[in-house]
Amino acid sequence: MGRNDAARRCEYRAWVATVLLVEDDHVVRGAMLRSLTDRGHAVHAVGTALDALRRVAAETPDLVVLDLGLPDLDGSDALRMLRGITDVPIIIATARDDEQSVVRLLRAGADDYMVKPFTGAHLDARITTVLRRVGRASRAAQPAVHSVGGLRVDVGERSAHLDGAALALTRKEFDLLAYLAARPGRVVSRRELLEEVWRQPSVGEDQTIDVHLYWLRRKMGESAAKPRYLRTVRGVGFRLVAPD
Repeated sequence: MGRNDAARRCEYRAWVATVLLVEDDHVVRGAMLRSLTDRGHAVHAVGTALDALRRVAAETPDLVVLDLGLPDLDGSDALRMLRGITDVPIIIATARDDEQSVVRLLRAGADDYMVKPFTGAHLDARITTVLRRVGRASRAAQPAVHSVGGLRVDVGERSAHLDGAALALTRKEFDLLAYLAARPGRVVSRRELLEEVWRQPSVGEDQTIDVHLYWLRRKMGESAAKPRYLRTVRGVGFRLVAPD
């Protein structure tokens, strides 16, 4: 590694902090731990859902990689319990690649998911993308406040209010709303949302946007059939506008 590469890694690590790896297979856990550590992450690894909950409660990491096949608790239940005590990004590692399982995970609060088997380099890329987005948002010099009708989104405080009432949003729901609120009236494509909000390549079928938009609409008291702020432009994308 060259001096410039080392400097960049140190700068990155200065705001990345730690990753909690939750994996019950000790062979897989050891391999992932070594791979992520070699790539510059500070990693803590546990093998059960209970240990993960204890670790998060004692010392909140910046990101959790959660395997679903845990011995003491189903991973989906563990995800819901983790979401009850922390809002840090959670990447699910799962062998369940059917659409219903993916939708359930996203509804339960997952920020991203990966279908096994995958390489350490692939996992590192996903982790880096999520942490870079969070780090960049936290370091913004002058966070914006976006107001559209009765909606107010404060990027710096990561808070959103509708008609004076606070909206209880997950991290991804807030990111989606903030991105649209910063572009009121403009149609934003699915491709743009995947690349700019989720930092994922816009390839293949992806239910992530639909799931998050569904729950965001519910929390804002509207639906796709009766929209107020969040409008779908068929075949194009979405836009956020003030109600008529």
